[in-house]
Amino acid sequence: MIGYYVHHQGKGHLHRARCIARRTRTPLTGLSSLPRPDDWKGDWIRLAPDTGTDTATADPTAHGRLHWVPRHHAGLRSRAAAVAEWIERTAPALLVSDVSVEIAVLARLMGVPVVVSAMRGDRSDPAHRLAYDLADALLAPWPEALPEPGWPWEWRAKSEHTGAFSRHDGRPRPDAASRPGRPAADREVLLMLGAGGAEVTAVDLRTAAEATPGWNWTVLGGPGGWSDDPWPLLCRADVVVTHAGQNAVAECAAARVPTVVVPQTRPHGEQHATARALAAGGLATVRDHWPEPRDWPGLLDEAVRTGGGRWDLWAPGDGAERAARLLDRLASPQTGTSPGAYADPVPTSGADGSGTCASR
Repeated sequence: MIGYYVHHQGKGHLHRARCIARRTRTPLTGLSSLPRPDDWKGDWIRLAPDTGTDTATADPTAHGRLHWVPRHHAGLRSRAAAVAEWIERTAPALLVSDVSVEIAVLARLMGVPVVVSAMRGDRSDPAHRLAYDLADALLAPWPEALPEPGWPWEWRAKSEHTGAFSRHDGRPRPDAASRPGRPAADREVLLMLGAGGAEVTAVDLRTAAEATPGWNWTVLGGPGGWSDDPWPLLCRADVVVTHAGQNAVAECAAARVPTVVVPQTRPHGEQHATARALAAGGLATVRDHWPEPRDWPGLLDEAVRTGGGRWDLWAPGDGAERAARLLDRLASPQTGTSPGAYADPVPTSGADGSGTCASR
């Protein structure tokens, strides 16, 4: 049995869990304050939310050592008790945290091996260092060819770089997506803002559309509508404009569509770190801030010239299968997470750990 903790913020954590759950041989139990997805085949433990104002959020970081453990919070206490009870009752072989330092620590304190879903950005704070250090493996949904700079070699040695993956991997493109004979002036932009919060305003959208008269804009998220299945729109678009969330970028990569990426402000600089990696790989057209209206015509043309042909570097198409194989291997009684499951990493250069490290 594997436990899989799914964070409630946005949609990306849940999408990733569903992709992996469909491919694992080992039974998975979901642990989340989100409702159970309709296509989830295993058990699902609905956790109490740990947000809200039922009590003052005193010292939520435990003097800077954790991320969210407010004193005397009933929801926090309830969810920790539910996870602990499930661990005691089922004795899982493994727990995946995507993503909570506190859940990872709780599981490891109860003797359960842990896989932490890694994120880009500056994770040098004490809480992230604790979770990444104690993890038996780090699941890194980006290519090893575009690593996160500054990671210690101990983290890189136990990282499984799966490449990005999404619910659309391997999905056929709609027949109407190519729209043969479409006039050159009838080009389409899909703006995806996601469900995790957006910094783009309705005025920003209106002025961008007014500055690009040869383009039709469709907006999902933020001030626009929402679609549970953006795949047809992704395939139809000449250019997608999106933030740099892991899931949004993975869906653009799956569609192999020319993309403009404008990272939004997130804790630890996660989206800006992803955007830097995309720019370094020449995979997308990247701007640090929402462009001025006058810049949009040239920016969209630049994205078309860049194209989507290099997205296979970011998302080779089998990332979820790679992640599932990792979990099955670590949960297996034959291999598991015994001391021999991961050999001690040996830096290839630099006695101070500053060199590279051979990953397994």
